[in-house]
Amino acid sequence: MLSLPDLAFRLDTIAATPAGEPLPADTEAVTLQLLHRLEKGEVRAAARAEDGGWTAVPWVKRGILLAFRVGHLVDMSPPGAPHGEGGRPFHFIDKHTFRPRRFEVADGVRIVPGGSAIRRGAHVARGVVCMPPMYINVGAWVDEGTMVDSHALVGSCAQIGRRVHLSAAAQIGGVLEPVNASPVVIEDDVVVGGGCGVYEGTIVRSRAVLGAGVILTRATRVYDLVHERVLSGSASAPLEIPAAAVVVPGARALKGTFAAEHGLSAQTPLIVKYRDDKTDASTALEAWLR
Repeated sequence: MLSLPDLAFRLDTIAATPAGEPLPADTEAVTLQLLHRLEKGEVRAAARAEDGGWTAVPWVKRGILLAFRVGHLVDMSPPGAPHGEGGRPFHFIDKHTFRPRRFEVADGVRIVPGGSAIRRGAHVARGVVCMPPMYINVGAWVDEGTMVDSHALVGSCAQIGRRVHLSAAAQIGGVLEPVNASPVVIEDDVVVGGGCGVYEGTIVRSRAVLGAGVILTRATRVYDLVHERVLSGSASAPLEIPAAAVVVPGARALKGTFAAEHGLSAQTPLIVKYRDDKTDASTALEAWLR
C-alpha cells in the first residue's frame, strides 16, 4: 500500500499518459487503492481551508477519472429468475473498477431494501440511513448520522456533513471535470427539503434549512430579507448559503413590457429568517409558511 504522498504522485504521473497510449501495468492496482481509501475516509475529493472555504483535491479526481479509463465493461446484473430467453430481470453493465459497494452489519450503515446503490469510492459513515431508491456516486462523502431519503442523489465528489437530512427527491450535484472545479458542499445539520436541487459548487453552511423546491446554482440570486442583501456566486467563487439561514422558494418580477403584460416572474430563493438555538428546522419553516 502506497503512502498518500506516493499515491498522489503516482496517480498524477499515470494521468499524464497521452490519450491513445497504453497505461502502465500498475494503473488498475493504484486506482483501486484510491477507491479503497476514499471509502474508508482516509482521503476525500475536497478539502476545507482554515478560513472555511472548500476546494477540490485535483489528484483525487484525476485518480477517479483514471479508474474509468482503465476499466472495461462487465455484466454486473444480479442473479434472478429468467426474464425472456436467457435473460435476467435486471441488467447492469459498467466499468469493472466501479462495482457497487458492499456493506456489512459492522459498517453501521442502514440501507433499506428497495433499489438503492452506492458506487465504489464513496465514503458513507456509520449511522447513515439510506431510504430506497437513492444513489451515492463515486468520490462523495456522506458523514455520520445523515439521512438520504427516497429518490435523493448525492453526485460524484459531493460533500455531505453530519446529521444532514436530504429529503425525498433532493438532488445534490456532482462534478468530476474539470478536476479543479469546486464540489457541492452541504455542511453539518443542514435540512434539504423535498425536490431541492443544489448544483455547481454551491456551499450550504451548517444548520441552514432549504425549504421544499429550492433550486441553487452558481448563478442563482438569493435575496436575504433579514439583512437586506443579495447573495450570488461568480466565475471564481461559488454561491454560499449562510449558516442557519432558512431559505424558501420565492419569485422576482421580470422587467419589460411583455413580462409586465403577462405578469411573469422568475424563481428566486428567499432567506426569510435565521435559526437560533431554540428553533428547530420544522419550526423555522412552519413559522414562515403560516
